[in-house]
Amino acid sequence: MNAAMFRSLEFDAPAFIGQACAVGRAWARVPQALDAERKRALIAHIESLLVRENAVLVAHYYVDAELQELAEATGGCVADSLEMARFGRDHAAQTLVVAGVRFMGETAKILSPSKRVLMPDLDATCSLDLGCPADAFSAFCDQHPDRTVVVYANTSAAVKARADWTVTSAIGLDIVAHLHARGQKILWAPDRHLGAYIQRETGADMLMWQGSCLVHDEFKGVELELLRQEHPDAKVLVHPESPPSVVAQADVVGSTSQLLKAAQELDASCFIVATDMGLLYKLRQAAPAKTFLAAPTAGDSASCKSCAHCPWMAMNGLEGLAVALEHGSGEIVLDEALAARARVPIARMLDFAASNKRRVQASGDLARDEVLFASVGPA
Repeated sequence: MNAAMFRSLEFDAPAFIGQACAVGRAWARVPQALDAERKRALIAHIESLLVRENAVLVAHYYVDAELQELAEATGGCVADSLEMARFGRDHAAQTLVVAGVRFMGETAKILSPSKRVLMPDLDATCSLDLGCPADAFSAFCDQHPDRTVVVYANTSAAVKARADWTVTSAIGLDIVAHLHARGQKILWAPDRHLGAYIQRETGADMLMWQGSCLVHDEFKGVELELLRQEHPDAKVLVHPESPPSVVAQADVVGSTSQLLKAAQELDASCFIVATDMGLLYKLRQAAPAKTFLAAPTAGDSASCKSCAHCPWMAMNGLEGLAVALEHGSGEIVLDEALAARARVPIARMLDFAASNKRRVQASGDLARDEVLFASVGPA
């Protein structure tokens, strides 16, 4: 690998409970900068390819703004990962192009098994996925057969296939509270910060896999407090994958969709945002009169004070998108039996969300329902 083209990364690679956590190493391809003329030419080419291939582009909030713009301009969507998959499932297009990371492409294929699912770069992954390998996780589950297995959506199809429930950051609280009320003990994976937040809020008995998101894990509580002192009227929006010292300072804790909704509806002109910087584009688009500040990820000695951007999300680019559409490269292929097993815990979550929607509508509490159901998507 050319050192100038690849970035080396470290991530939590947990062992079993009671054993020391290891540090895993991975890489991310550094995207090549494109000039304005090249970008315009690629966008025009991609637009024609989407028509030719009967394809739709679905993009995550964390990819670069130019891909988000292109998705919306061509009739696709920008959303959380599960909502991306649901949009693609319900769309008439026979090819789905997923601008995000690999587990998102897998989720799209799980929900649309008859469709072709392409990605601009199949090597774009996630530290939560990398840090929860299916074989080790399955063995961990086997050690605790009395526990209900609940996994976050940021996991591979193989890990989902081993789970009883898949949850998102938007609905994880409700599902775990439901299971806790029924007396069930939980085996949770993979994000320890999200799991700890849900455990604090619900009081559930939860045994944690000790993974983390390398982006959200970098937010610093002390630095956030200093930034809040500089902007005392700012509201703080925090994704629950962040450390407890950051979550404790939040005015709103929620999924990307929930944070976006809160920014539009709260009576505040300034917000500090503790999640991937990719969301800032959508926040500023949705509330152009408001100010959005990136929460700090490092101290004064660091070269980057606020640099929370997933290196694997950054691997999605216009050139990779054009190549995928032109040559059918970057296709997600899943074993049909595995995909069928992985679909079960996802369907269980969707059924729970639909049931919640009907219950909340019946009670007349429509505001809560709109927040919950509109954002049944993860991270």
